[in-house]
Amino acid sequence: MPRRPRTLLLPLLPVLVTIFAASGLSASETAVGDGDGDGGQVYIVYLGHLPSPDLTSGSEDGGISAVEFAHHDLLNQVLDDSSSASDRILRSYKRSLNGFAARLTEQEAHELSRMDGVVSVFPSRTYEPLTTRSWDFLGFPQTSMAELPLEGEVIVGMLDTGIWPDSPSFSDDGFGPPPSRWKGVCQNFTCNNKIIGARAYRNGSTDGVSPLDDEGHGSHTASTVAGRVVGNVSFGGLAAGVARGAVPGARLAVYKVCWNGGGCASVDMLAAFDDAIADGVDVISFSIGSTEPVPYFRSAQAIGSFHAMRRGVLTSAAAGNSGLTGGHVCNVAPWMLSVAASSIDRRFVDQIVLGNGETIVGASINTFPTLTNATLAFPAGGSCEPDNLTGDSYIGKIVLCLPPKNNSHHPNDGSGPLSAGAAGVVIVSRAPDVAFVLPLPGLTVTHDQFDQIMAYVNSTSNPVATIDRTETTGNPQAPVVASFSSPGPNLITPGILKPDISAPGVDIIASWSMLSSPTGNPNDNRKVLYNIISGTSMACPHASGAAAYVKSFHRDWSPAMIMSALITTATPMHTPGNSNATALKYGAGQLSPAKANDPGLVYDASESDYMTMLCEQGYNATQLALVTGSNTTVCAATGGSGSGGDLNYPTMAARVEPGKNFTVSFPRTVTNVGGATDAYDLKKVVDGVVADGDIAVDVSPSRLEFSDRNQKVSFTVTVSGVAPAAEGQVYSAAVVWYNSEHEVRSPVVVYSV
Repeated sequence: MPRRPRTLLLPLLPVLVTIFAASGLSASETAVGDGDGDGGQVYIVYLGHLPSPDLTSGSEDGGISAVEFAHHDLLNQVLDDSSSASDRILRSYKRSLNGFAARLTEQEAHELSRMDGVVSVFPSRTYEPLTTRSWDFLGFPQTSMAELPLEGEVIVGMLDTGIWPDSPSFSDDGFGPPPSRWKGVCQNFTCNNKIIGARAYRNGSTDGVSPLDDEGHGSHTASTVAGRVVGNVSFGGLAAGVARGAVPGARLAVYKVCWNGGGCASVDMLAAFDDAIADGVDVISFSIGSTEPVPYFRSAQAIGSFHAMRRGVLTSAAAGNSGLTGGHVCNVAPWMLSVAASSIDRRFVDQIVLGNGETIVGASINTFPTLTNATLAFPAGGSCEPDNLTGDSYIGKIVLCLPPKNNSHHPNDGSGPLSAGAAGVVIVSRAPDVAFVLPLPGLTVTHDQFDQIMAYVNSTSNPVATIDRTETTGNPQAPVVASFSSPGPNLITPGILKPDISAPGVDIIASWSMLSSPTGNPNDNRKVLYNIISGTSMACPHASGAAAYVKSFHRDWSPAMIMSALITTATPMHTPGNSNATALKYGAGQLSPAKANDPGLVYDASESDYMTMLCEQGYNATQLALVTGSNTTVCAATGGSGSGGDLNYPTMAARVEPGKNFTVSFPRTVTNVGGATDAYDLKKVVDGVVADGDIAVDVSPSRLEFSDRNQKVSFTVTVSGVAPAAEGQVYSAAVVWYNSEHEVRSPVVVYSV
């Protein structure tokens, strides 16, 4: 979030161009740590599956467990200085997965990576954290009284910036005690029957840190998932209505892994996964990411979500906010749901009226009084960094801000003009579809609009303008995928379509922390209970809440079944508003939670299916045996060339060579979760036609018949033809199985590189 020099998670911020520092999506490839002390940098040593639970508990007098002892013994084998493993290890992962985080030199990390029993060793990277109307827009009604007890059995784990427990969204009025299976705790925090668990982690430690949200992002995402129904909510009169989460009766477990100004460290994220799984959560919501994906077993979130999947827990993750800066969807493991951001049918617009009467309409969340006839000021070079706005020449004026330079460490969020005493601000944005909360009267405009303003400024000796308050308008083209949302293709497994799905992530109102202003600017003295922000961080909890909703009805469904239900019931987004985007940007389409509860058919996948896919990706049987604790996986000698297209996934994707003939087949199996004797016919829908290419989609058989619930039936989709000659072109279609009750839609995407 672009409010401070360094912000968190995957919300979008008004650092509006170039590296989108505002969206805070860059993951540092440098290990966490500043080099002080033994070992210097923090690495994660991943050892795979957890040994017998008997080995994971410590002695009553504070001694270490057998697993921790094994971690110390392993590390001591590579230490050749005077230090010991107990000096170096920051955290042992021992509840749901096996591994540890330690300060290591590069040589020590290399030596450990070559030892028997080690799956991977990788630096602990620092990631960034990437509503009233949104659920109504999705056609998702408020929870009925009859369904509240079902939701009360569902526990959603939030890996984020913590939570503000005093928000009305987190009241436990009318709630009974937590489910008896719950094993979580509340550390340095007072829980209730709504927030039933709270932990915090910083640099591998839990000592003296609080899960209290001092930033706002975690409260926003948590209330989007499971906030209570709260009436008369607005942001200064904007977005007025009823605030609610998808599952207001569900419980929340909070795992604070992101810190204001400090980002989100891999060492802490993996610790949170380790605890959340063992504590007993049903769904994990993860609004954290980077500009690019990382190989699975060098990624804390891919490792953590894999072990969550093994325990029946689905992880829903943000796709990333780097769509305007050349990045790609970041959370791409096939066992986690990756969520793109899209708009809803509401926009917030503001306007600046120039002294010559010309009106420029931009975007803003501006609830300040109208600023009338203020002088326009263009600083040297258009830079609005604090060092460029010294003196008193900007006091009381509207400052005109160009995008920051590529090497700038200051967000273009209005903080510089505010510090300089400006009365207002106009900021160039590459994301005209997003409205930002600014710390003073202002709005964002496009480059072309900015040029119009500058033409007026240069035409007169006394340029003045008026900035009005924000107004709410409709957005009839919605849903439109957000400009900032990170696109595919999947750079790790090209045969798996990512992102999976889109959900509301533009201008979303939800709960906030009273310890932070709505902009995060320390000079912004406003306090709000509900704030409006954007990002795939906001889209992710919509999908997390929908997953929790499905889980409340189908406790025995696997994570893959729940993912399938959400993906195959999505509303197609091949609409005029998305004419410049494809399924590589928005996935299967817009989330439709009301339909996902009864999908008719699902594509299921087990741990062994993922192991087979990983074999095809080049992982060997020895590595995978460490991950699973089983020696049953046998990998064929594929040389790591597999695309992942054979995995029983609810979508199908293929990367092909431009201008070449190709044939690719996708074997699939669906499980009947509808009527016992249901039958489904086939229809093929072409979303887009490539200009130069003749592509055919064949499906065999063309009818599916069932004689029992949970029966499985297989079919094969074959796509063939001549690939588009130009790189980057996409052919998309859909295989749809339908009857009078259900439509099960699976996108098929062929793209050239």
